[in-house]
Amino acid sequence: MRITMLNKYYPPHLGGIEFHLRDLAEALAAREDTQVRAIVANESEERAEETVRGVEVVRLPRWREYSSTPIVPSMTAEIRAEASSAEHAPDLFHLHFPYPWGEISWLRARTGTPTVLTYHSDIVRQRAALELYKPFLRRVLDRVDLVIASSPDMVEHSPFLAEVSHKCRVVPFGIDVDAFAATPAVEARARELREPHGERPVVLFVGRLIYYKGADVLVRAMASVPEADLVIVGSGPLEPELRAEVAASGMEDRVTFVGGGQPFSELVAWYHAADVFALPSVARSEAFGLVQLEAHATGTPVVSTTLTTGVPFVNPTGETGLTVPPGDVEGLAEALRTLATDDALRARLGERALERARACFTTARMVEDTLGVYHEALA
Repeated sequence: MRITMLNKYYPPHLGGIEFHLRDLAEALAAREDTQVRAIVANESEERAEETVRGVEVVRLPRWREYSSTPIVPSMTAEIRAEASSAEHAPDLFHLHFPYPWGEISWLRARTGTPTVLTYHSDIVRQRAALELYKPFLRRVLDRVDLVIASSPDMVEHSPFLAEVSHKCRVVPFGIDVDAFAATPAVEARARELREPHGERPVVLFVGRLIYYKGADVLVRAMASVPEADLVIVGSGPLEPELRAEVAASGMEDRVTFVGGGQPFSELVAWYHAADVFALPSVARSEAFGLVQLEAHATGTPVVSTTLTTGVPFVNPTGETGLTVPPGDVEGLAEALRTLATDDALRARLGERALERARACFTTARMVEDTLGVYHEALA
């Protein structure tokens, strides 16, 4: 089977959708019966083609970027050429929403090739743009054969998916759980990272410091959790504001900013060093929260929020962690205190988190379920 995926970018460009696309594409390409191409935007005005870990990546010249959307004038023609190519015409296109330019290009190409779309998240912040895009989005959802959603919550609560629920199939995202195992090297590095904190519990946050991640809520909550320290791994436009809040609250000795771009091995060590992981997201832009799975894969319980997305689906309260309402500073502080101070509860939730990650959220399971959707679309 030949699959061609369409998305804004492909790694090394950073982004949750890009990382999911890479993981899925590489796992599919590793199979003997599957070939995968990815048509994406380049971060320059040059065209580039390369094969990355078995995935043929075509990076098209980008004219400019508007509202996080790369404008690629050649994309419609590229999709048409792909569909009619004697060498690598796909059996199926796989779109990754949201990428309005790519979806409109696919509509204009009118290839007739069976198509699946993964609906990663609603468009939340760009409301004016969404009003203009709604008619096109509905046309895209009407024309694709099947829609993949990462959780039943997304199908239920997205106003667009609710309209096409009959063609939605739930395929939870997966990760390489074994890559987060506690090897001797990881355990040694985790001990080094914990050393400055002594016996104090460590609350870990990993993510971009942007509006919907809720890091500001977390910092305010930590003022009421004097028993624990906070480590923030990530960077972004809100970092100066967060540092100022930490200083104003007199928490500079309890809050550590590690910065973004950490090597994977370092992230794994931080997950193992932490006692509790926090994902205090406040908007539906947080559609799934893969970092929760990464924490679960190390046996670390999570405190997250009850967004109407896949976030609580990944982290069911009382089973793998605790959940609180978005933006609830006091509720978040109470949940963090509970896990930071109750060793038995923390151990029980962490053990169940690891079991559930291994049973439900592996890359292998994601690939098999995705292939099932492909075969249904082709049939």
